[in-house]
Amino acid sequence: MKKTKVVCNKKFIVGEIDPRLFGSFLEHMGRVIYTGIYEPENAISDEEGFRRDVLGKVKEMNVTAVRYPGGNFVSAYNWEDGVGPKEKRPRKLELAWRSIETNEFGTNEFMKWARKVGVQPILTVNLGTKGIENAAHYVEYCNFPRGTKYSDMRREHGVEEPYGVKMWCLGNEMDGKWQIGHKTAEEYGKLAAEAAKVMKLIDPQIELTVCGSSLSTMPTYPQWDIEVLEQVYDVADYLALHQYYAGQDKGTKRFLAQTLDMEEYIRTIRSVAQVVKQKKHSKKEMKFSVDEWGVWAVPGNAVNREIEAEPWMAAPAISEQIYTLEDALLFAGMQMVMLRNADVIKIACQSLLTNVSACIMTEKNGGLWLQTIYYPFFYFANYARGLVLSSAWEGPAYDCEEFSNVPYIDHIVVWNKERNEVVVFAVNRNEEEEMEMEIQLPDFEIKGIRECISMTAGDKKMTNEKNHNAVVPKPNDNVVLQDGLCITQLEPLSFNVLRLKV
Repeated sequence: MKKTKVVCNKKFIVGEIDPRLFGSFLEHMGRVIYTGIYEPENAISDEEGFRRDVLGKVKEMNVTAVRYPGGNFVSAYNWEDGVGPKEKRPRKLELAWRSIETNEFGTNEFMKWARKVGVQPILTVNLGTKGIENAAHYVEYCNFPRGTKYSDMRREHGVEEPYGVKMWCLGNEMDGKWQIGHKTAEEYGKLAAEAAKVMKLIDPQIELTVCGSSLSTMPTYPQWDIEVLEQVYDVADYLALHQYYAGQDKGTKRFLAQTLDMEEYIRTIRSVAQVVKQKKHSKKEMKFSVDEWGVWAVPGNAVNREIEAEPWMAAPAISEQIYTLEDALLFAGMQMVMLRNADVIKIACQSLLTNVSACIMTEKNGGLWLQTIYYPFFYFANYARGLVLSSAWEGPAYDCEEFSNVPYIDHIVVWNKERNEVVVFAVNRNEEEEMEMEIQLPDFEIKGIRECISMTAGDKKMTNEKNHNAVVPKPNDNVVLQDGLCITQLEPLSFNVLRLKV
């Protein structure tokens, strides 16, 4: 049996995990909002139209922050259309996804939902078709106490106290030519800097995220990031990274190895920020927000074809991706990449929460079921708390077309001091063989095993669509504590979590 050895020392710390790394994302796209989290007609919904079953699962998976209302949607959206009496809100053409937006759900509904589920809200302003004034009014509406046009408008809408929204995104994917109101780096950088200045005049306590490159494959990457940061470095708090991976047809080895591209993407952006910091002779350290990330599981232009088949529908069922075991393993690998950069990545939003590239799938007028990717998110969000430890490893690796020296076992080690716990997360990328993992924690006293789970399936393409419990975590007793070592066997193509009492 092939073996990977991992050694960790409590003195070598990568960084502290910000709870906001376990965020998600809601956009007015397809059925994410309507019949996703909000469905007044459903018998299981509460008095405000929020689906109780979804509220329960979001709490269970321990989502900490949620970005809203977009996404591509936001770049042609006027937030004022989604506040006030519902009967007076306009039905509008929604240009990003070519649908009808009823505006039945807007900022106030989102804030009520966020409070019920206990997540920190992240609001996005429109810097596509709108600009500085619209963004300023949005902050005033949400955060200013009273006595002005927009703060009193909020009070007239039944919200006496300001929301105090701390986190705001300055537009969405403005480097993409698909984006309504797409801009060059120079155009966007100037607009974002001025919007940031005005928004912080209204509320100096807010934190702002600016658009970085939408993908590591963008033709303007990383020049876009350099040019934008040069203009916004003094006023922005985070640079946004977005990343999706597909390529299931490339074969499992190449598909799962894409986490190495994500490592390189983040390494490059960190270097870019450092260069700009030195050019500006600044003491400020730029932080990052991966506020859209996930696995893309539909072919090429499938979403466009779905839209073209029936355009201008209200809440059309588009991009309803069904995830396999294989997808969940890449998803888990992406989460580990972000945790390995916990010193600078402070926010991350899995995209999306319900029905589109989602952890949770709902049925109209019915119940819900959980995708394979739900479970890695659940375990990371609940147990990857505390400090990420630097680990040295030695073990077998493989080469494939785009990547070399890909470790068969991808892993990360987290030390939770409050729980007296060390948690090891691992993905076995080996499709054919069980792998042994030997964990050495020389300056910890291992007192026992709290939990060990493994998630795999007989077929890597298996999903939870028909049998909702086909791919779920199961207890794994293949763990031995011996002479200060922890030795465990990882099944082929598996996601694993080992919680050690220390």
